[in-house]
Amino acid sequence: MRKIQAMTLIFGAVWAGVAGSATTTTTFAVTESVQATCSATATTLAFSAYTPGAGAISNNSTISVKCTKNTPYTISLNGGTTTGGTVAQRLMASGASKLQYNLFTTAAFNQIFGDGSGTSKTVAGTGAGVATANAVTVFGQLPDSAANQAAVPGSYTDTITVTVTY
Repeated sequence: MRKIQAMTLIFGAVWAGVAGSATTTTTFAVTESVQATCSATATTLAFSAYTPGAGAISNNSTISVKCTKNTPYTISLNGGTTTGGTVAQRLMASGASKLQYNLFTTAAFNQIFGDGSGTSKTVAGTGAGVATANAVTVFGQLPDSAANQAAVPGSYTDTITVTVTY
């Protein structure tokens, strides 16, 4: 019986202590800053085999841009890595031999896709989120020009740098 009375007194004392205790609260802020970011990939632009005198040939490439949501960006293309190539007249090389071509923003081949210099244009867009790619088509054309008709048979290449500014 004494044990029961002792336990009752102990529980009563503990309960009285809990009931009489005080509390306080506070808050704290949680913050984060989301940085704008973009990434880009591009497919190869492979023209079909060119037969001099048979007419111009064309093909397309796709640039895929992923940017944080609502991030404005601009895509520009350089003149390529072939010596003598410019945005206004790009060149592919096979050894010392060169072949003219160019890249355009439209299928009408009337607006050179470049770096904004001269009459070349860049392409602008807005990010839809880094999980969603915005696709931009690059229209390539190899003209059947006098210079190209004098080209030596071979495999010609050039490398274009895509720059996404955001």
